[in-house]
Amino acid sequence: MEIHTAGKRAASLTRQLLAFSRRQAMQPRKLNLNQVLLDMEKMLSRLIGETIELVTLTDPNLGTVIADPGQIEQIIMNLAVNARDAMPQGGKLTIETSNILLEHVDPYKFIELETGPYVSLSISDTGCGMDDDTKKHIFEPFFTTKQKGKGTGLGLSTVYGIVKQSGGDIFFYSEVGKGTVFKIYLPRVDEEAEPDKT
Repeated sequence: MEIHTAGKRAASLTRQLLAFSRRQAMQPRKLNLNQVLLDMEKMLSRLIGETIELVTLTDPNLGTVIADPGQIEQIIMNLAVNARDAMPQGGKLTIETSNILLEHVDPYKFIELETGPYVSLSISDTGCGMDDDTKKHIFEPFFTTKQKGKGTGLGLSTVYGIVKQSGGDIFFYSEVGKGTVFKIYLPRVDEEAEPDKT
C-alpha cells in the first residue's frame, strides 16, 4: 500500500514538473470556461469548506478558448486550495469569467501577450495576502510558505506552466491582510465550444 501511494505521489509530482516545464502532453479542445466552472462547483464547495463562501460570476456571453479541460480544472483547483489555506478563519473565494479585449499591452503585466481578444479567469480571496518577498518567488518550483509536509511548492509553478503552454499569461495582485487576486488570460477564438465528451 505504501509503495502504491508513493508511486501515485511520484506520478503527480512528474505531471506537475512537466506542466511547469511546458512539456506535459495536452489534449486541447474548444472550451467554454463557464461550463468547466459549473462542473466543478460542488467539488470546489466541498474542497474549501463551510467557513468560506464561494461566489462564481460568469459572463453569459463568454467566448471560447482552446485548452485542455483537465489542465483548466487543475489551475482552478490549485488556486482554490491556496486561497482556502490563506483563509483559515473563513472568508470569500470569488471566481469570475469575462471577455477582455487587449488594445495595448502593459509590459509589466502581460510580458508575452499580444493585443487582441482574450478570455479572463479571475480567482480572488479575502485571505492573509502575500508580502513582497513571497511575491518575488511564487512561480518558482518548490517554493512554498506552507509547513513541511503540507505542500510540494509546485501548485503555482504548475499553474504558470499550464497557462503559458496554453498560449496565455497570468498575473496577480496581493496585499498583506487584504487578500490576493490571480488573473489568467487565454486567447479567445471565434468558434463554438465543443460539447462535453464525458
